Amino acid sequence: MIEKERTTKETSVSLRLDLDGGDRRIDIPCGFLRHMLELFAFHAGIGLDVTASGDVDVDCHHVTEDIGILLGKAFEQARSGRNLQRYGWCALPMDGSLVLAAVDFSGRGQFEWKGGFPAERCGDFDLELIPEFWRAVCREGRITLHAQALACDNAHHLAEALFKGAGRAFRQALSPADELQSTKGTLA
Repeated sequence: MIEKERTTKETSVSLRLDLDGGDRRIDIPCGFLRHMLELFAFHAGIGLDVTASGDVDVDCHHVTEDIGILLGKAFEQARSGRNLQRYGWCALPMDGSLVLAAVDFSGRGQFEWKGGFPAERCGDFDLELIPEFWRAVCREGRITLHAQALACDNAHHLAEALFKGAGRAFRQALSPADELQSTKGTLA
C-alpha cells in the first residue's frame, strides 16, 4: 500500500493506493469527480482511499489537479520493482457513448484525448477538468494514456465511459507479467 499527502494554500489531499485491491473510499468535495474515481477504482481493481478539501468555493480545479498529481505519484511508486503486463486497452460502451482507452506504463508520461463533451458541466463540475486530471495522473505517474470518444449520447455517459475504460485498461496493464515487458531492459 502506498500513501501520499499534498498540502498547499489551496488544497489538502491524502491518498492511499493498493494495487492488490481493497476498500474504496472517496471523501472529496466534488461529487461528480468522487463518482468518477469510484468507477475508475472499481474497474481498475485497486484499493483507493482519497480524502481532500480545498478552495471549491472558487471551483474544483485545484482539488481535481492535486488528486491527479497524488494518484500519479502513487502509481509510479506502487509499480516500482514489479513486472507488469505494461499495456492495457479497452473499448467501453456506456449506453450511447463509447470510449477507446489504451494505456502504457512506459516510464514516460503523456495523456492524449480525442473527444469533446457536449456540455460544459455535469452538476457543478466543470468537464474541462477531466483532461486536467488525467494529464496530472499521467505526468506524475509516467504513464501514457490515449483515450478517444467514438460515440457520445451525453456528457455524463461519456465521462463514465472514459473513467471505466481507463480503469479496465489499467487493470490489464497492472496485472503481473513473468518478465519485464521491454526489449530495452528498463521502463525508465
